[in-house]
Amino acid sequence: AEEVLAHFRDHGVARVVGLAYSHVPEMARELNRFMAELGRAHPDQLIPLGTVLPGEPDAAAIIDEALRLGLRGFKIHCHVQKLGPDDPRLDPLYTRAAEAGVPVVIHAGRQPCLAAYGVDIDRLCSAAATRRALERHPSLTMIIPHLGDDEEAAYFAMLADFPNLHLDTTMLLGGYFPRSVAPALLEEHAERILYGTDFPNLPYEWDRELRWLEANVSASAREKICGANAARLFGAV
Repeated sequence: AEEVLAHFRDHGVARVVGLAYSHVPEMARELNRFMAELGRAHPDQLIPLGTVLPGEPDAAAIIDEALRLGLRGFKIHCHVQKLGPDDPRLDPLYTRAAEAGVPVVIHAGRQPCLAAYGVDIDRLCSAAATRRALERHPSLTMIIPHLGDDEEAAYFAMLADFPNLHLDTTMLLGGYFPRSVAPALLEEHAERILYGTDFPNLPYEWDRELRWLEANVSASAREKICGANAARLFGAV
């Protein structure tokens, strides 16, 4: 983690939102303490997020402890944690996050749909399931990574219905996949889009997507996508 932060600092990235997620019971509490310690060590660079395994014993206490530790939101990965975004086990987290005014970053898109996850991703995850979750929790600030891959059009359409919904760009820019994202969509919804990256967990060029944004999106939109939106949502203004 220290090497990751040093890399971004050395390459001109001022602030980083750090994500972690658990996949077995009892893991989240230790991850949250680690993220809090890392945030205290790098207060001007790292915005640390917490996590919880929905439905695990003491989940409510883990959520509250994460907030007391000063973590600025929560990360959920539906594929790894084997649940859909509308699963009732997520309701305590959604409720508490909305009350605290912190975002939930939730990988709710259907891709990658891999057998190795051990669950039927297409059955669990969909834009429709995300819509059901937001209808139950309209005040929740939700961030969907990967622009909701592979239902990008449905997620962009949902922005009109849910003012607290945001999308992040991870891996959907820079030509990694056959599908492409129209720059006009990013311009139109610039206040609701956040830059995201899987680097270094996926060892691709760290700035490839940033270079795509520079070549295809206006400076005013980039200012929002690459910094201002995250600063506003995570209380770093």
